[in-house]
Amino acid sequence: MVEIANAIRFLLNGEEVALKDVAPDLTLLDWLRLERRLRGTKEGCAEGDCGACTVLVGKLLDDEIVYDSVTACIRFVGSLHGTHVVTVEHLRGENGALHPVQQAMVDHHGSQCGFCTPGFVMSLYGLWMRDPQPSRTAIEKALQGNLCRCTGYAPIIRAGQAISDYGQPQGDPLWAERIAVKDKIKALNDGRRVEIGDGGNRVIIPASLDDFAAVYAENPEARIVAGSTDVGLWVTKFMRHIGPAIFIGHLQELKRIDESDGEVRFHAGVTYSEALPVIAARFPQLQELWNRFAGEQVRNMGTIGGNIANGSPIGDTPPVFIALGARLGLRKGEQRREIRLEDYFLAYGKQDRQPGEFVESVTLPLLPAAETLAVYKISKRRDEDISALCGAFRVALDDKGMVEMARIAFGGMAAIPKRASAVETALLGMPWTMESVEAALPAFAEDYQPLSDMRASAEYRLLAAQNLLKRFYLETQGQGERLRREVA
Repeated sequence: MVEIANAIRFLLNGEEVALKDVAPDLTLLDWLRLERRLRGTKEGCAEGDCGACTVLVGKLLDDEIVYDSVTACIRFVGSLHGTHVVTVEHLRGENGALHPVQQAMVDHHGSQCGFCTPGFVMSLYGLWMRDPQPSRTAIEKALQGNLCRCTGYAPIIRAGQAISDYGQPQGDPLWAERIAVKDKIKALNDGRRVEIGDGGNRVIIPASLDDFAAVYAENPEARIVAGSTDVGLWVTKFMRHIGPAIFIGHLQELKRIDESDGEVRFHAGVTYSEALPVIAARFPQLQELWNRFAGEQVRNMGTIGGNIANGSPIGDTPPVFIALGARLGLRKGEQRREIRLEDYFLAYGKQDRQPGEFVESVTLPLLPAAETLAVYKISKRRDEDISALCGAFRVALDDKGMVEMARIAFGGMAAIPKRASAVETALLGMPWTMESVEAALPAFAEDYQPLSDMRASAEYRLLAAQNLLKRFYLETQGQGERLRREVA
C-alpha cells in the first residue's frame, strides 16, 4: 500500500517549501513573481522561447544532484516535488560582492536594457557550474534559448568566456552546499505519493513507475505531464485547463537508458539533454539535429517519450526514429506491449494508445555499418525553431551498388509522421545514381499532400522534400562538405 502525502515539497534557494494548495496549471514563473515576489525572473514570451524566465532546477540523477537551466514560464509547480529551485536572487559572491557571472556581465558590458539579463546570467551560471572553461561553441549552445534585443550577443559571449577570471565553481555556494542540498532532496523524495486538490484541480505525483501505472489506469482522463514543453503552451497560449494532472518528470525508472547488443532503449522520461551523450556515441548522424531542438532550457525539460506520445505531426524525433525501425513500448497497469513506432501514429490527433495506457520506452536498433543515415531539419531560423519539415533518409546498397533497402520518413508533410513508401518502392532495386533519384522524385506527390501554413507552403514542402533526397544522394557521394559550405 503506497503512503500518500498532502504537500508538494521542494527547496527554493535557501529554504524548504511545502505547498498544500496548488492548481495543476500554476506555472513556476507566476508562483515566483506573484506569490514569492521574486521578480528577477522575467516574463517575456510565456512559451519557453526567450529565456527571460530562466532559473536552475536541481534534481537527483544517479545519486548526484544535477542543476539544469529551465524556462519557468512553462514549468509547472506540480513538477517541482523533491527538487531545488535556484533563482537569480540566490546568486552571491564573497563578502557581499557580485557573483562571478554577474561581475563578468558588468565588466564586459553584457547588459543594456537589462530585461533579459537575469535569464542570461542563469543560463551562463548553469554552464559555468558544469564547465568552468567553456568554448565559444558551448556558450552559444547554452544561450540558444536566450534572446536579447540590445547587445548583439558578442559582449555576453565574452562575459561567458571570462567568468572563471572572477572565481571558480568550487567557491560557489551551490558547490559548497551540494552535499547538504542532496541530503535534503533525498529526504523530500521519501517514497510517498503526493495528492492534493480534487476533481479538475487534482495534482498527483506518483511514488514510483508502478504507482504511476496503477494511478493512470484508474484515472485515464488525467493529463500526463513530463517535461511540459508542449503542455505548458496549452496553458499559457491557449488557456486550456489540464487537470487532473499526473506529474512524472521525477520518476527515476523512466530516466533509464539501456544499451545492449544491437540496440539502445530510452525510457520515456529521458530528456534530450540526458540522451545526448548516448546519441552522440551510438547515433552520431543525429547529433546536429539534436542540438537544434529548441534551446538548452527546453532540451533540459523535454522528454523523448513526450515528443512521441503527443502525436504531433511536426515532432523532430519520430521521422528519424521511424527510419531506424524504432519499437515503442506501451504500458497499461501491469500489461505491456510493443509496436513499431510507425504504427503508433494513426491519424491527426489519434494514436494507437488505449485509455490508461502510456508510452514507457522507445528502442532504437543500431545502424548497421554498411548502411547510410541522414536527417535534415528545415526551419526559418536555424536555432530554436519548429520544423517546417524534417526528413530522415536511410539506404543500404548491395555489392553491385543497387538499392537493397530504403527507409524514408518525414514530419511536417502529412497529418502524422509518415514514411515515403512510394519513393522507397521507386528506389528499390535501382542503381544508386542521380538518375534513379531523379526518377523517384515524382513519387513524393503520391506519399504526401502537405498543407500550407505559417511555416511553409505546400509547394515549398514538396519541393524541399525532393531536394533533400537529392542532397542525401550527393552526400553519399562525398559532396556533403561542399553542400554544407554552400548552405552556410
